[in-house]
Parts: sequence; structure tokens; C-alpha cells
Amino acid sequence: MRGYLLAMTQTDTDARLKHILTTTRVIGLVGLSNNPARASHGVARFLADKGYRVIGVNPGLAGKVMFGETVVATVADLPADTDMVDLFRRSDAVEPIVDAALAALPALKTVWMQLGVENAQARRKAEAKGITVVEDRCPKIDYPRLFGDAPLAALIA
Repeated sequence: MRGYLLAMTQTDTDARLKHILTTTRVIGLVGLSNNPARASHGVARFLADKGYRVIGVNPGLAGKVMFGETVVATVADLPADTDMVDLFRRSDAVEPIVDAALAALPALKTVWMQLGVENAQARRKAEAKGITVVEDRCPKIDYPRLFGDAPLAALIA
């Protein structure tokens, strides 16, 4: 993915990320931790505080409420209106998760893989279905860089 993003100008990349972050509403965050020191917890909190509906995916936490939503066990358990999955998993574990998301989420528009996470096969499968894919990036870093402290509601008003 780095090569793909490097072929784009920073303006193109930023425009693409702005579009994703202003059109996304429901995020399935795969690998959510209940430990506040973990990155997945901090990113989920940040996104929920900005106004996104963030639903954690973690079989060990399924049924618990975090950030106002009940954590689910699998991607297939996410609501049908989930339009982005944010993946906190090892690169080699991503492909079956993307397969499950493509099969179960009719509103899916974006697969976002966190810092250090890349999977060319998963990217190809998602892009072949018209899904936008982001690899090796973090919305908690990109959102404030692009929008400052603005909440989502202010960006879409």
C-alpha cells in the first residue's frame, strides 16, 4: 500500500481520507481492548468522542458495553449499517476478517487497517467489490491533522 499511497500526491491522499472520515458513520472496530493503555481502546474512544458510532468486535468482551455500544463477538455480528471496519489485528490475520466483512456488511464502504497492518490479498478482494481500503494509517492521527478538534457533526452540517 505504501507504494500506492506514494504514487498519489499528499493532496490526493488527504482528499481521500477526508471523504472517508466525513462519510463514515458506523465503525466496527476489530480487536477492541478494554485496557485504556491499548491503542485500540484509545482510537475507539477518540472516534466515539468525535461522534462516530463505534462498535467493538472482540469475542472476549462480547456483551459488554463500551463507548455506548454493545461489543460483538465477530464481524458478522455487526449491524448491517456498519460502513467501516477498523482493524487492529496482525497483517496475516486480516484476510479472513475482510472476507467476513464483505459477506456480512451490505453498507460497508471502507476497510481501514491500522498502523503496521497491510494485506495485499485482502486489499485486492475489498477493492474488487468497490470498497475503499486504507492500510498502515490511524484515524486518530489523520482526523486531527485534517480537521483539528472539530466534531463529526460540524464537518457534515
